[in-house]
Amino acid sequence: MNILAIETSCDETGVALLKIGGRGAAPGTKNGTIKIPKVEVLENFVASQIKLHREFGGVVPNLAKREHLRNLPILYARLERRLRAKGKRLSFDMITVTVGPGLEPALWTGITFAKELAKKTGKPLVGANHLEGHLYSFLLPAGRDPKKAAPIKFPAIALIVSGGHTMLLKMDSLTARRTLGETRDDAAGEAFDKVARLLDLPYPGGPEIERIAHEGDPHAIEFPRPMLHEKNYEFSFSGLKTAVLYYMRDHAPVAVAATPSRADVAASFQEAVLDVLTRKTMRAVREYGAHSVILCGGVAANKALRLRLGRETRKAGCSFLVPLFKYNLDNAAMIGLAGYVTHLRGKKYPLRADGSLGV
Repeated sequence: MNILAIETSCDETGVALLKIGGRGAAPGTKNGTIKIPKVEVLENFVASQIKLHREFGGVVPNLAKREHLRNLPILYARLERRLRAKGKRLSFDMITVTVGPGLEPALWTGITFAKELAKKTGKPLVGANHLEGHLYSFLLPAGRDPKKAAPIKFPAIALIVSGGHTMLLKMDSLTARRTLGETRDDAAGEAFDKVARLLDLPYPGGPEIERIAHEGDPHAIEFPRPMLHEKNYEFSFSGLKTAVLYYMRDHAPVAVAATPSRADVAASFQEAVLDVLTRKTMRAVREYGAHSVILCGGVAANKALRLRLGRETRKAGCSFLVPLFKYNLDNAAMIGLAGYVTHLRGKKYPLRADGSLGV
């Protein structure tokens, strides 16, 4: 099955073409569940809006909508040209599009474009959940083999960590899962962005915090580890952000760019976030006897988090599954996967924007 996928949930416009196959029973699951599919990413285009939104310190929904309207036909035409250059024509069996969660003005642009394309081509259109896209992104090809993804053994613990979401899931198969806990306020990525603004760093804040954290001492400041010792799997990062604000208020020089203390704040803040994410994830691994750990979402691009969680996972004798860097950030390839699994499950997401859609 060839799948055309469209992603417009926030400030990246994505168009991708995937070749996917595989149906049946997956290892370690009951008969009738979906087999781990074989995936080949034929093309994957992303148009970023970071430069546009940077001057505002965050994503402006109506500006994002305007750019999606401009970028979608450009990326679709680029896809057609790329295939023609290879002596092929654009052909697909199904269209998938993100319906949520995300910014609703942005989501509607992708949905409308996909509906018009489905009407023009006569191909079926399937709504996809953006969070499921992140969750399944570990199935996208890794390494040099374009058809090879990392193996997984269930049960698995999945940590989805992004600008809008931070949650832990237990997965018994590709489709059987339950949420163990999620953030009660700010998501980890949101906290990174807010602390970056406190430190006078540009948007997006996550990569900037990570960049200057390399120059700082992660143990210089003992910031709190919110909810770390509570027996649940909930998260909270709002208090940590406030602790950084109070520290800066009482130590004014950290607001000055290029002072060593600013790097210490970034490094100490990042260390606190990583401590909470890693230790809660590994507690879930032990409690549920997990064989695999999945790390996904935009914050999964953080190298320190990948190294820390990967090290702890392997120490516990588990497989560590994390997408390539380019698949951690919003992209259409992961939406193609999410739509494919949704289609096989017989599930139907309404073809309308749902900014608060859950996983």
